[in-house]
Amino acid sequence: MSDTSINTRACSTEHEAQFGDYFALLKPRVMTLVVFTAFVGLLAAPAPVHPFIGFCAILFIAIGGGASGALNMWYDADIDAVMKRTQRRPIPAGKVTEGEAFAIGIALSAFAVVFLGLATNWVAAGLLAFTIFFYVVIYTMWLKRWTPQNIVIGGAAGAFPPMIGWAVATGGISVESVLMFCLTFMWTPPHFWALALFMRKDYDNADVPMLTVTHGRPATRLHILVYTALLAVLAVAAGFTQIGGPVYLAVAITLNALFLRGAIRIWRRDEDMAEADNYLAERKFFKLSLLYLFAHFGAILIEAGIDKLGGLA
Repeated sequence: MSDTSINTRACSTEHEAQFGDYFALLKPRVMTLVVFTAFVGLLAAPAPVHPFIGFCAILFIAIGGGASGALNMWYDADIDAVMKRTQRRPIPAGKVTEGEAFAIGIALSAFAVVFLGLATNWVAAGLLAFTIFFYVVIYTMWLKRWTPQNIVIGGAAGAFPPMIGWAVATGGISVESVLMFCLTFMWTPPHFWALALFMRKDYDNADVPMLTVTHGRPATRLHILVYTALLAVLAVAAGFTQIGGPVYLAVAITLNALFLRGAIRIWRRDEDMAEADNYLAERKFFKLSLLYLFAHFGAILIEAGIDKLGGLA
Protein backbone atom coordinates (compact mmCIF):
# COMPACT_ATOMS: atom_id res chain seq x y z
CA MET A 1 0.00 0.00 0.00
CA SER A 2 1.41 3.40 -1.01
CA ASP A 3 2.14 6.22 1.43
CA THR A 4 -0.49 8.37 -0.32
CA SER A 5 -3.29 5.84 0.25
CA ILE A 6 -2.23 5.39 3.88
CA ASN A 7 -2.33 9.16 4.46
CA THR A 8 -5.71 9.49 2.73
CA ARG A 9 -7.15 6.68 4.84
CA ALA A 10 -5.75 8.25 8.03
CA CYS A 11 -7.30 11.64 7.18
CA SER A 12 -10.71 10.14 6.47
CA THR A 13 -10.57 8.21 9.74
CA GLU A 14 -9.60 11.36 11.59
CA HIS A 15 -12.76 13.14 10.38
CA GLU A 16 -15.17 10.24 10.83
CA ALA A 17 -17.90 11.06 13.32
CA GLN A 18 -17.75 9.17 16.59
CA PHE A 19 -20.52 8.70 19.13
CA GLY A 20 -19.12 11.62 21.14
CA ASP A 21 -19.53 13.94 18.13
CA TYR A 22 -23.22 13.12 17.80
CA PHE A 23 -23.67 13.45 21.56
CA ALA A 24 -21.97 16.86 21.46
CA LEU A 25 -24.72 18.00 19.07
CA LEU A 26 -27.13 17.72 22.00
CA LYS A 27 -25.23 20.34 24.04
CA PRO A 28 -24.76 18.13 27.11
CA ARG A 29 -23.75 21.04 29.38
CA VAL A 30 -26.99 22.85 28.62
CA MET A 31 -28.86 19.56 28.93
CA THR A 32 -27.56 19.21 32.49
CA LEU A 33 -29.28 22.45 33.48
CA VAL A 34 -32.47 21.41 31.66
CA VAL A 35 -32.56 18.04 33.42
CA PHE A 36 -31.85 19.48 36.87
CA THR A 37 -34.42 22.28 36.77
CA ALA A 38 -37.06 19.96 35.29
CA PHE A 39 -36.29 17.42 38.02
CA VAL A 40 -36.73 20.10 40.69
CA GLY A 41 -40.02 21.18 39.15
CA LEU A 42 -41.20 17.58 39.14
CA LEU A 43 -40.32 16.90 42.78
CA ALA A 44 -41.43 20.30 44.07
CA ALA A 45 -44.93 19.74 42.69
CA PRO A 46 -47.58 18.73 45.25
CA ALA A 47 -48.74 15.68 43.29
CA PRO A 48 -46.76 12.41 43.61
CA VAL A 49 -45.29 10.76 40.53
CA HIS A 50 -44.36 7.09 40.17
CA PRO A 51 -40.54 6.82 40.09
CA PHE A 52 -40.50 5.00 36.74
CA ILE A 53 -42.81 7.57 35.13
CA GLY A 54 -40.70 10.34 36.63
CA PHE A 55 -37.53 8.78 35.21
CA CYS A 56 -39.11 8.47 31.75
CA ALA A 57 -40.35 12.05 31.91
CA ILE A 58 -36.92 13.46 32.75
CA LEU A 59 -35.36 11.31 30.03
CA PHE A 60 -37.77 12.61 27.38
CA ILE A 61 -37.32 16.21 28.56
CA ALA A 62 -33.54 15.74 28.29
CA ILE A 63 -33.89 14.34 24.78
CA GLY A 64 -36.11 17.26 23.80
CA GLY A 65 -33.56 19.72 25.17
CA GLY A 66 -30.80 17.92 23.27
CA ALA A 67 -32.86 17.95 20.09
CA SER A 68 -33.23 21.72 20.24
CA GLY A 69 -29.46 21.96 20.74
CA ALA A 70 -28.86 19.93 17.57
CA LEU A 71 -31.22 22.14 15.58
CA ASN A 72 -29.50 25.22 16.99
CA MET A 73 -26.13 23.91 15.81
CA TRP A 74 -27.60 23.11 12.40
CA TYR A 75 -28.89 26.64 11.87
CA ASP A 76 -25.93 28.41 13.49
CA ALA A 77 -23.21 26.43 11.70
CA ASP A 78 -22.01 29.56 9.88
CA ILE A 79 -21.72 31.54 13.12
CA ASP A 80 -20.10 28.67 15.01
CA ALA A 81 -17.38 28.41 12.36
CA VAL A 82 -16.09 31.94 13.05
CA MET A 83 -16.46 32.03 16.84
CA LYS A 84 -13.49 30.76 18.82
CA ARG A 85 -15.76 29.37 21.55
CA THR A 86 -17.71 27.21 19.07
CA GLN A 87 -15.25 26.32 16.31
CA ARG A 88 -14.72 22.83 17.71
CA ARG A 89 -18.39 21.92 17.62
CA PRO A 90 -19.16 18.88 15.43
CA ILE A 91 -20.39 20.75 12.33
CA PRO A 92 -17.66 23.42 11.95
CA ALA A 93 -15.08 20.77 12.89
CA GLY A 94 -16.25 18.71 9.91
CA LYS A 95 -17.29 15.70 12.00
CA VAL A 96 -21.07 15.93 11.38
CA THR A 97 -22.86 17.42 8.38
CA GLU A 98 -25.59 20.03 8.64
CA GLY A 99 -28.07 17.57 7.14
CA GLU A 100 -27.28 14.97 9.79
CA ALA A 101 -27.70 17.51 12.58
CA PHE A 102 -31.06 18.63 11.18
CA ALA A 103 -32.32 15.06 10.82
CA ILE A 104 -31.22 14.14 14.34
CA GLY A 105 -32.82 17.27 15.79
CA ILE A 106 -36.17 16.76 14.07
CA ALA A 107 -36.33 13.04 14.86
CA LEU A 108 -35.44 13.46 18.53
CA SER A 109 -37.86 16.40 18.90
CA ALA A 110 -40.79 14.34 17.63
CA PHE A 111 -39.75 11.32 19.69
CA ALA A 112 -39.40 13.33 22.92
CA VAL A 113 -42.71 15.20 22.60
CA VAL A 114 -44.80 12.18 21.60
CA PHE A 115 -43.39 9.85 24.23
CA LEU A 116 -43.58 12.48 26.99
CA GLY A 117 -47.25 12.92 26.14
CA LEU A 118 -47.88 9.17 26.16
CA ALA A 119 -45.94 8.63 29.39
CA THR A 120 -47.37 11.58 31.34
CA ASN A 121 -49.84 14.10 29.90
CA TRP A 122 -50.24 16.34 26.88
CA VAL A 123 -49.90 19.59 28.81
CA ALA A 124 -46.31 18.67 29.65
CA ALA A 125 -45.74 17.46 26.08
CA GLY A 126 -47.19 20.69 24.70
CA LEU A 127 -44.88 22.76 26.89
CA LEU A 128 -41.90 20.72 25.69
CA ALA A 129 -42.93 21.18 22.06
CA PHE A 130 -43.34 24.92 22.57
CA THR A 131 -39.92 25.10 24.30
CA ILE A 132 -38.22 23.43 21.33
CA PHE A 133 -40.09 25.71 18.90
CA PHE A 134 -39.22 28.81 20.94
CA TYR A 135 -35.52 27.97 21.17
CA VAL A 136 -35.08 26.97 17.55
CA VAL A 137 -37.44 29.29 15.67
CA ILE A 138 -38.06 32.32 17.91
CA TYR A 139 -34.58 32.57 19.42
CA THR A 140 -32.12 30.89 17.01
CA MET A 141 -33.69 31.77 13.66
CA TRP A 142 -35.16 35.16 14.53
CA LEU A 143 -34.06 36.96 17.70
CA LYS A 144 -30.39 35.95 17.84
CA ARG A 145 -29.47 37.67 14.58
CA TRP A 146 -31.99 40.50 14.75
CA THR A 147 -32.03 42.24 18.12
CA PRO A 148 -29.70 42.91 21.07
CA GLN A 149 -32.57 41.76 23.25
CA ASN A 150 -32.04 38.24 21.88
CA ILE A 151 -30.88 36.88 25.24
CA VAL A 152 -33.60 38.67 27.23
CA ILE A 153 -36.51 37.28 25.20
CA GLY A 154 -34.80 34.08 24.14
CA GLY A 155 -34.05 33.25 27.76
CA ALA A 156 -37.61 31.99 28.04
CA ALA A 157 -36.56 28.82 26.22
CA GLY A 158 -34.22 27.82 29.03
CA ALA A 159 -36.75 28.80 31.68
CA PHE A 160 -39.50 26.36 30.68
CA PRO A 161 -38.04 23.03 32.00
CA PRO A 162 -39.19 23.46 35.64
CA MET A 163 -42.67 24.28 34.34
CA ILE A 164 -42.57 21.10 32.26
CA GLY A 165 -41.51 19.05 35.28
CA TRP A 166 -44.30 20.59 37.35
CA ALA A 167 -46.82 19.87 34.58
CA VAL A 168 -45.68 16.23 34.46
CA ALA A 169 -46.78 15.86 38.09
CA THR A 170 -49.86 18.09 38.15
CA GLY A 171 -51.05 18.21 34.56
CA GLY A 172 -51.10 22.01 34.68
CA ILE A 173 -49.40 25.32 35.45
CA SER A 174 -49.39 27.13 38.79
CA VAL A 175 -47.97 30.23 40.47
CA GLU A 176 -45.08 28.14 41.84
CA SER A 177 -44.05 26.83 38.43
CA VAL A 178 -44.25 30.34 36.97
CA LEU A 179 -41.99 31.58 39.79
CA MET A 180 -39.38 28.95 38.89
CA PHE A 181 -39.71 30.03 35.26
CA CYS A 182 -39.17 33.69 36.24
CA LEU A 183 -36.11 32.84 38.32
CA THR A 184 -34.35 31.28 35.33
CA PHE A 185 -35.70 33.88 32.91
CA MET A 186 -34.29 36.82 34.91
CA TRP A 187 -30.99 35.01 35.53
CA THR A 188 -30.28 34.44 31.84
CA PRO A 189 -29.38 38.01 30.69
CA PRO A 190 -26.67 38.79 33.29
CA HIS A 191 -25.31 35.25 32.87
CA PHE A 192 -24.89 35.54 29.09
CA TRP A 193 -23.91 39.21 29.02
CA ALA A 194 -21.03 38.44 31.37
CA LEU A 195 -19.95 35.75 28.88
CA ALA A 196 -20.29 38.24 26.02
CA LEU A 197 -18.01 40.71 27.82
CA PHE A 198 -15.00 38.41 28.10
CA MET A 199 -15.72 36.60 24.81
CA ARG A 200 -16.29 39.96 23.14
CA LYS A 201 -14.38 39.29 19.91
CA ASP A 202 -16.43 36.19 19.13
CA TYR A 203 -19.67 38.11 18.76
CA ASP A 204 -17.92 40.97 16.95
CA ASN A 205 -16.47 38.54 14.39
CA ALA A 206 -19.75 36.65 13.93
CA ASP A 207 -21.74 39.90 13.59
CA VAL A 208 -24.25 38.72 16.17
CA PRO A 209 -26.12 41.74 17.60
CA MET A 210 -25.26 40.98 21.20
CA LEU A 211 -25.64 43.99 23.50
CA THR A 212 -21.83 44.31 23.68
CA VAL A 213 -21.75 44.79 19.90
CA THR A 214 -24.74 47.10 19.40
CA HIS A 215 -24.58 49.29 22.51
CA GLY A 216 -21.03 48.82 23.73
CA ARG A 217 -19.54 47.30 26.85
CA PRO A 218 -20.33 50.13 29.31
CA ALA A 219 -24.04 49.83 28.47
CA THR A 220 -23.80 46.06 28.85
CA ARG A 221 -22.27 46.45 32.31
CA LEU A 222 -25.15 48.73 33.33
CA HIS A 223 -27.70 46.23 32.00
CA ILE A 224 -26.04 43.46 34.01
CA LEU A 225 -26.37 45.53 37.17
CA VAL A 226 -30.04 46.37 36.55
CA TYR A 227 -31.06 42.80 35.77
CA THR A 228 -29.06 41.46 38.71
CA ALA A 229 -30.84 43.88 41.08
CA LEU A 230 -34.25 42.85 39.70
CA LEU A 231 -33.27 39.19 39.93
CA ALA A 232 -32.21 39.61 43.57
CA VAL A 233 -35.61 41.06 44.50
CA LEU A 234 -37.44 38.24 42.70
CA ALA A 235 -35.21 35.48 44.10
CA VAL A 236 -35.48 36.61 47.72
CA ALA A 237 -39.23 37.28 47.41
CA ALA A 238 -39.72 33.70 46.16
CA GLY A 239 -38.50 32.53 49.56
CA PHE A 240 -41.80 33.72 51.08
CA THR A 241 -43.90 31.62 48.69
CA GLN A 242 -44.76 27.91 48.76
CA ILE A 243 -41.53 26.93 46.99
CA GLY A 244 -39.45 28.81 49.58
CA GLY A 245 -38.60 28.40 53.23
CA PRO A 246 -35.70 28.99 55.65
CA VAL A 247 -33.15 26.95 53.66
CA TYR A 248 -34.06 28.66 50.41
CA LEU A 249 -34.03 32.10 52.04
CA ALA A 250 -30.56 31.53 53.49
CA VAL A 251 -29.23 30.49 50.09
CA ALA A 252 -31.04 33.30 48.24
CA ILE A 253 -29.90 36.08 50.57
CA THR A 254 -26.27 34.90 50.56
CA LEU A 255 -25.94 34.27 46.84
CA ASN A 256 -27.83 37.37 45.75
CA ALA A 257 -25.62 39.54 47.97
CA LEU A 258 -22.55 38.01 46.28
CA PHE A 259 -24.12 38.25 42.83
CA LEU A 260 -25.10 41.89 43.32
CA ARG A 261 -21.62 42.72 44.63
CA GLY A 262 -20.11 41.13 41.51
CA ALA A 263 -22.44 43.11 39.25
CA ILE A 264 -21.52 46.36 41.00
CA ARG A 265 -17.81 45.61 40.55
CA ILE A 266 -18.35 44.98 36.84
CA TRP A 267 -20.42 48.16 36.49
CA ARG A 268 -17.70 50.29 38.11
CA ARG A 269 -14.97 49.04 35.79
CA ASP A 270 -13.77 50.84 32.69
CA GLU A 271 -12.44 49.37 29.49
CA ASP A 272 -8.79 50.13 30.27
CA MET A 273 -9.09 48.26 33.56
CA ALA A 274 -10.91 45.39 31.86
CA GLU A 275 -8.25 45.01 29.17
CA ALA A 276 -5.45 45.17 31.71
CA ASP A 277 -6.64 42.23 33.82
CA ASN A 278 -8.12 40.18 30.97
CA TYR A 279 -11.70 40.50 32.23
CA LEU A 280 -11.10 38.47 35.40
CA ALA A 281 -14.10 40.04 37.18
CA GLU A 282 -16.41 39.09 34.33
CA ARG A 283 -15.12 35.52 34.33
CA LYS A 284 -15.65 35.25 38.09
CA PHE A 285 -19.15 36.67 37.76
CA PHE A 286 -19.95 34.19 34.97
CA LYS A 287 -18.72 31.24 37.06
CA LEU A 288 -20.72 32.49 40.06
CA SER A 289 -23.81 32.68 37.84
CA LEU A 290 -23.52 28.94 37.16
CA LEU A 291 -23.44 28.18 40.88
CA TYR A 292 -26.23 30.71 41.47
CA LEU A 293 -28.94 28.90 39.53
CA PHE A 294 -27.99 25.39 40.64
CA ALA A 295 -27.90 26.50 44.28
CA HIS A 296 -31.31 28.19 44.13
CA PHE A 297 -32.98 25.18 42.53
CA GLY A 298 -31.11 22.88 44.91
CA ALA A 299 -32.59 24.87 47.80
CA ILE A 300 -36.08 24.55 46.28
CA LEU A 301 -35.49 20.81 46.09
CA ILE A 302 -34.46 20.66 49.76
CA GLU A 303 -37.54 22.65 50.78
CA ALA A 304 -39.75 20.27 48.79
CA GLY A 305 -38.13 17.32 50.55
CA ILE A 306 -38.69 18.93 53.96
CA ASP A 307 -42.35 19.55 53.12
CA LYS A 308 -42.88 15.96 52.00
CA LEU A 309 -41.18 14.56 55.10
CA GLY A 310 -43.32 16.84 57.24
CA GLY A 311 -46.42 15.51 55.54
CA LEU A 312 -45.42 11.95 56.42
CA ALA A 313 -44.82 12.77 60.08
